[in-house]
Amino acid sequence: MLKPNLNELGKLAKDKHIENKKYFDKLKKKAPKNLDYLMQDLHDAEFKKTNCLDCANCCKTTGPLFTLADIERISKSFKQKPQQFIDQYLQIDEDQDYVLQSVPCTFLEADNKCFIYDVRPKACREFPHTDRKKFQQIADLTLKNVAICPAAYNIVEKMKEKLSL
Repeated sequence: MLKPNLNELGKLAKDKHIENKKYFDKLKKKAPKNLDYLMQDLHDAEFKKTNCLDCANCCKTTGPLFTLADIERISKSFKQKPQQFIDQYLQIDEDQDYVLQSVPCTFLEADNKCFIYDVRPKACREFPHTDRKKFQQIADLTLKNVAICPAAYNIVEKMKEKLSL
C-alpha cells in the first residue's frame, strides 16, 4: 500500500479531498453495521507497521484540545495547580476550548517522543481517531487528519478499497 511521505501527503490528501468527501457523505447516510469492526481492523493493521515516532507530524503541525480532566492529570504530574498549567501552556481558542499556546507541541522532544506521554491529553491518545466507535460521525475530522497523518491516509484508502459504497 502507498506509504506517503510527509512532503507529498498534503498534495495527495488535497487531490483526494473531493473523492473522500463524497465517500464520507455516503457513509454518513448509510453506514454498514460492521463499520466499527472494519475500522478497528484497518486501524490495527496499519499501526502494526507504523511507528508514530518516525513522523510525529500531528505534534509538529497541530495541537490537541485539552479537557479539564487532561489539565488536572497533567498539572498534577508537574506538581502544579491546574491554573498554573493553563497560564503557562494553554490558551482558549475560538471554540472556547483549551489548546496549546503554540505549535509544534511544547512537549515534543527532539527525538519525536512526548515529554508527557504517560499523562498526555485524550485527543493525543486517540489520534488519528480511526478506531473510534461510530466512525462515520467524525468524517470531517478524518478528512482533516488524512492531510496530517500518513497512517490515517492509508487507513482511509484501505477503507475505500474494502468498503465500496
